[in-house]
Amino acid sequence: MSLINFPFTGLELGFAVSLACSLLLVLTKRWHGRYSLDVTHGVQKFHLTPTPRIGGAAIMLGLWLALGMLPEAQQELLLPVLVASMPAFVFGLAEDLTRNVSVRARLFATIASGVCCWGLTGVTLLHIGIAPLDMMLTWLPASVLFTAFAVGGVANAVNIIDGFNGLASGTVLIGMAALGIIAQDAGDAHLAQLCFLVCAVTAGFFVVNFPFGKLFLGDGGAYLLGFLLAWLSVMLIYRNPLVSPWAPLLACGYPVFETVFTIVRRLWCRRHPGHPDSWHLHSLVKTAIVARFLHALPAPLRNACVSPVCWVVALVPAMMAVRFAGVPEALLQGVLASFLLYLSVYAFVVSAWYARRRRTKRSDPLSGDVIGEPDSSLIQRGL
Repeated sequence: MSLINFPFTGLELGFAVSLACSLLLVLTKRWHGRYSLDVTHGVQKFHLTPTPRIGGAAIMLGLWLALGMLPEAQQELLLPVLVASMPAFVFGLAEDLTRNVSVRARLFATIASGVCCWGLTGVTLLHIGIAPLDMMLTWLPASVLFTAFAVGGVANAVNIIDGFNGLASGTVLIGMAALGIIAQDAGDAHLAQLCFLVCAVTAGFFVVNFPFGKLFLGDGGAYLLGFLLAWLSVMLIYRNPLVSPWAPLLACGYPVFETVFTIVRRLWCRRHPGHPDSWHLHSLVKTAIVARFLHALPAPLRNACVSPVCWVVALVPAMMAVRFAGVPEALLQGVLASFLLYLSVYAFVVSAWYARRRRTKRSDPLSGDVIGEPDSSLIQRGL
């Protein structure tokens, strides 16, 4: 089906509402900034100006208002998903406003959203292409829990990569567009329309966020977009049996790879998997490459320059997902190749970091860390 047949009134309204609300949040920050402004210190903070971090509210409003402009078939698909997303969004937004919601509580909230969405739609993962797990998924309680954990994992993965202007929202745009193209090629026009609607609403926020970082996504926005990306992936597999489960995994590849590698890295270094640090790929790109070669740019533009590097890591697996959506063997090879690409980029950036370390020992004015003095356990393990 051609894109010209899609209900563009819904897409246009979603984009316009998200953009207008994002601009309004920026213009009125003097009134809500006491609660919404992000702090500028911490191991994962690289911005110098206090910035509102409630961009997720603009995206949520855009989705709800666009819902009313969709045909009935699309409304029936989107409404239960938006209702089920509320626990993940509300707990994330509460963290944005209070900074007092634990990582565990937010993880459970995203899982609860997955369980709620199953209750409203009856949709679960029925197979993933691994025989022992497929047998387990024939038992409904196991299928529901596995689906909820997978959805919660992807939602938290998007939150993990949220750190620079346009990074998380741009990655979601790539993944969601890939899902939409796969759904369209599979003949599922209704699901494709929902994917492109989420893209349009996200783009409204993206315009304000990238490149100058006037508004941040925040935990509420990251969990909301992560949940939508994950659940539409589940729906794609459920509604289109010919689409391999490995295809949406590749579409979500970069945040998933980042999360898996981060957990393994922290456990290897005898640290809690949820303990924040500045050794994510995007953080290292900033300190090792952007800070060295683009130091003359204003701080917001330096932050924005991190995102295109990571978008490439996200785009490669997404393109493989679209190209080989129904070929499990090719997709499995794509997962391995994409993960190796991620590790190769990570290793290159780490080597650049150490090269910069040998040239300077001064303190990083943005993070407060001493450049060239990483944790000793990382050095001992070659990380």
